[in-house]
Amino acid sequence: MECLLGLLKVKVVRGVNLAICDPLTHSSDPYVVLRLGQQKVKSSIKYHTINPEWNEELTLSITNMMHPVKIELFDHDTFTKDDSMGDAEFCILDFVEIAKRDLSDVPDGTVMKTIHPEKANCFATESHITWKDGKISQDIVLKLRNTETGELVLHLHWVNIPGVAR
Repeated sequence: MECLLGLLKVKVVRGVNLAICDPLTHSSDPYVVLRLGQQKVKSSIKYHTINPEWNEELTLSITNMMHPVKIELFDHDTFTKDDSMGDAEFCILDFVEIAKRDLSDVPDGTVMKTIHPEKANCFATESHITWKDGKISQDIVLKLRNTETGELVLHLHWVNIPGVAR
């Protein structure tokens, strides 16, 4: 059995300029699926939009920081299989390593690391892992793959589990 390192709270903030899957209404009915290892969590469906606002927090238990968080967007369909609207993934290794440090002497608002967009990741913009208000957090904008258009905005923060060693 793998040891629980902590909880990753993923706030699915919004989608930007997502693919149009319903040509008659020029919109989609998007929802987000996050996967990490055997875990799978889903957002609610936002109807008739290509710029959905979710602001929903989904929680993943972290037992292995080497696995990436995989994201899929789908268009909800009532009578047929849901359409894929793209996918993305991001690595949590740097985030978890920083979260597991003793940061009690680090000044509030310190940027602990900056991650730049590159071929090896799905980042659309620079992303900063920050120590603020006693929490490690990160704002991420991901460019969706396997689709013509779309970005997904996420906010991450770490929750330590009492009794789990840093």
